[in-house]
Amino acid sequence: MMKLEEVEKYVNDRNMHVVKRDGRFVDFNDEKIYNALVKAEKQLSEMTPMLEQKLRAAVARIDGEVFSRFADNVKIYELQSIVEHELLDMGEYDLAEAYIGYRTTRDLERSKATDINFTINKLLKKDQTVVNENANKDSDVFNTQRDLTAGIVAKSIGLKMLPPHVANAHQKGDIHYHDLDYSPYTTMTNCCLINFKDMLANGFKMGNAEVESPKSIGTATAQISQIIANVASSQYGGCSANRIDEVLAPYAQKNYEKHLSDAKNWVIPEKQEDYAREKTQKDIYDAMQSLEYEINTLFTSNGQTPFTTLGFGLGEDWFAREIQKAILNIRIKGIGSEHRTAIFPKLLFTLKRGVNLEPSSPNYDIKQLALECSTKRMYPDILSYDMITEITGSFKCSMGCRSFLQGWINPETGEDEEDGRMNLGVVTVNLPRIAMESKGDFNKFWEIFEERLGIAKDALVYRVNRAKEASPLNAPILYQYGAFGRLKPQGNVDDLFKNERATVSLGYIGLYEVGTVFYGNAWETNAEAKEFTLQVVKSMSEACADWSQEYGYHFSLYSTPSESLTDRFCRLDTAKFGKVPDITDKEYYTNSFHYDIRKNPTPFEKLEFEAPYPHYASGGFIHYVEYPMIQQNPKALEAVWDFAYDKVGYLGTNTPIDHCYKCDFDGDFIPTERGFKCPNCGNTDPKTCDVVKRTCGYLGNPQARPMVNGRHKEISARVKHMNGSVGVLSDGAIRESETIDHAKSKFVK
Repeated sequence: MMKLEEVEKYVNDRNMHVVKRDGRFVDFNDEKIYNALVKAEKQLSEMTPMLEQKLRAAVARIDGEVFSRFADNVKIYELQSIVEHELLDMGEYDLAEAYIGYRTTRDLERSKATDINFTINKLLKKDQTVVNENANKDSDVFNTQRDLTAGIVAKSIGLKMLPPHVANAHQKGDIHYHDLDYSPYTTMTNCCLINFKDMLANGFKMGNAEVESPKSIGTATAQISQIIANVASSQYGGCSANRIDEVLAPYAQKNYEKHLSDAKNWVIPEKQEDYAREKTQKDIYDAMQSLEYEINTLFTSNGQTPFTTLGFGLGEDWFAREIQKAILNIRIKGIGSEHRTAIFPKLLFTLKRGVNLEPSSPNYDIKQLALECSTKRMYPDILSYDMITEITGSFKCSMGCRSFLQGWINPETGEDEEDGRMNLGVVTVNLPRIAMESKGDFNKFWEIFEERLGIAKDALVYRVNRAKEASPLNAPILYQYGAFGRLKPQGNVDDLFKNERATVSLGYIGLYEVGTVFYGNAWETNAEAKEFTLQVVKSMSEACADWSQEYGYHFSLYSTPSESLTDRFCRLDTAKFGKVPDITDKEYYTNSFHYDIRKNPTPFEKLEFEAPYPHYASGGFIHYVEYPMIQQNPKALEAVWDFAYDKVGYLGTNTPIDHCYKCDFDGDFIPTERGFKCPNCGNTDPKTCDVVKRTCGYLGNPQARPMVNGRHKEISARVKHMNGSVGVLSDGAIRESETIDHAKSKFVK
């Protein structure tokens, strides 16, 4: 055996690699051996400086044995055998036994991930990590139970299909291969902007029916709801209707023309136009109300309400304006006899200078209606036309809750094309883990960071290649009848993906936690810390650009909507690192680039802080502000909207809109261990209360459909961004007389 004094020189000078179980070669790192021994020792006794010294001595002996026996690489099982034998030679029998137990447990956990019986047993026992993974799924109904069961099988098969090093990284929590219950077992795509304009204008086929172009807005919205149900069952992500007011306006005009024609037979000339408009206005309202109800009563094959988004706000003619007003008034009214807040469709109202932003603009009155709706129902969220165009290259609404397409010029037409495009899936990197593994060493951080990006790249390339194996016959509504395109049955779906028409996304989570590892938990006001976190996002963006150039598909950087991942990554890292203050001890990780949700900056400070990140993460992003109740003074919200217009592209409103039907309380329900209760009467019954919270980029009803623990903890920890700010009234509202500049000056410290 090598002398211990020679070990350090050999470790530094020799380029030793470890051959992992999945066939990868990674640099030999004796710190990993030390960490494993620490975890084994902690099962026996509390760590002391003397024990740490003993473990370091053991690692030095192990290093010496490895470097004396192997030239340039050692297999992982050989390395583990050396560890065990060296511990026994040192007389550390209890530690050797604990280490063997630790390794056995790791191997068992690895095998459980592909053990269908083990996971189905968790489902039968209603393990919340299984049944509450998606807040949009009711795990009590048969079709959701069937989907969850099928998903367990698909995940197990999918892990075996993935490249071994990708599957291993996913199971360990280094990365997360999203939607493993659908992909890669199936060749489904993720989210999309459905080409409603083409489908309504040119007709389509669904099942055995040839559907022709509608002759009225009522028929158009009925067709839209059927298209949504079919598309949502043919993919696994959200589907969006881009500029729906402008898409539907021509069909509303058909109603008007019919009513005007009828009026000529029955109404005096000077009243004919008024008659036609009045009748058309009712037709529009009824059609949009039907669409709202149909979406909320639909159940797709995967057991959930279709995740649907309606983007609107730019239409300026009378028909488009009436459609916008109907969408908002219907949402304000609520659904059902109790007027509950509708969860879907998600509403995205676009602000644009010269259209609706300023009091002098023609649609400013609709902006006021949108403000009222947002204070009462939290939707609509808003899009800034100019900032979305600047960040993504062209204007469009999001796919699902926050995924964005980049601007894309169709080479055949020379025109910008947004509708009919899609995302092929997401793989997210666990950034807090990288930071904690680096132990505050920047060089080590970037070294691990590059390794994890390499694994994520391989996972994303696999996603693309798997999606390309689909046939138009697998999803006719998508590939043959217009949602994505109009291919022949024997066509190649890759024609709709390649040349960067489709996106595939690299996700990230926990930028706040990364900053905390290196700079402490108040780093948001530290310019050096912020620059470091921006460099992390920029580096991921640059990697995506390189991959796009290499493969011809658009790799986009995505600020992940980590509904269950905020829990999963943190849970895995708690097991690995213990309860780390301000990182794992919170029991959740912070979404994407958001300001620490436990702090209370002003809305303006929060948006100023977050504004730079989406310019790199243009493939997916959303900002939000937490408000107290602002229903009585929407001017407070308008001040933030106006300020945000030239700062951020996409902004959500979080404000208390919970309602108790027992005592008639309106406001913010109090979080409990697993749900929420009325602060007035203690009611927790979902049948007699309406609790609505922003789950991720979308709303959810956690009382009716509980969330995973980490997401519940995150929601419960959120602090209002207007409470305690200078110049705010007791209810948190800005005085109506205040201008945006005045309001900002009072909020910003």
